[in-house]
Amino acid sequence: MLLIMFHLLFISFFCGLINSSMGMCYGTILSPTLLLIGYNPIVVVPSILFSEALSEVLAVSIHHHLGNVDFCLKSMDERPGELGYIDVFRRLSKDLKVALCIASLGMIATIIAALTAITIPRIILKTYIGILVIMMGVLLLLNKRLKFSWNKMIILGVLSAFNKGLSGGGFGPIAVSGQIISGREYRRSIATTILSKALICIVGFLTYLLRFSHLKLDLILPLSVGAILGSIIGPHINRRIKFRGKGRLILGFLIIVLGSWTLLRTLMM
Repeated sequence: MLLIMFHLLFISFFCGLINSSMGMCYGTILSPTLLLIGYNPIVVVPSILFSEALSEVLAVSIHHHLGNVDFCLKSMDERPGELGYIDVFRRLSKDLKVALCIASLGMIATIIAALTAITIPRIILKTYIGILVIMMGVLLLLNKRLKFSWNKMIILGVLSAFNKGLSGGGFGPIAVSGQIISGREYRRSIATTILSKALICIVGFLTYLLRFSHLKLDLILPLSVGAILGSIIGPHINRRIKFRGKGRLILGFLIIVLGSWTLLRTLMM
């Protein structure tokens, strides 16, 4: 039992480290690993969502502290009661607006995905996610950049969150690469994705908890501890990466590898 706990701790630490530095890979790597160990999918997904949410809240605060992203609110002279929702939204930083935009509709998509998780054939789901991730990685490698728009951010939120709710992974590669292709800066795209994922993971976890109530402390505890430790280091690594030239190639290559791995596992099922 101790050996299994140590392995879970190490794997979640590694996944949390990559996730907090690159904005992806946590559920994509951890989900199939836990399934191979023998855990029930109904237990795996909420455990991943819970541990990821904890670690990402910590990672977001560190990213903001290091200056990788700006989640501040503009100063408000009026009293909160005198402000409408639109006025409050205008005072949010652009990074925070993007995160909330992706997360808001994404939360709804996650709930729908979680409630329909047992009705969609896995081979169809995995094939679709794999192809989509590979396409995003290729566009990133080609350095394709589009003009930023809020409609693109909404589409990203729904698309990536639906993947997350159904499989426990697939959010990060699509949200990060999608933002970059849409004209967002690399570090801001990564940190914004992490905040969006944290909010969506909380909603997804609560949805699974209400429906299934299948939680294992011996799984959640090591996953959470390992992911939190990794999230302390990851933002500092992100700060040192130069996302031009080789940095962009590494990120694009990583996304293509994740998509290819998803397709390969699907074909081998």
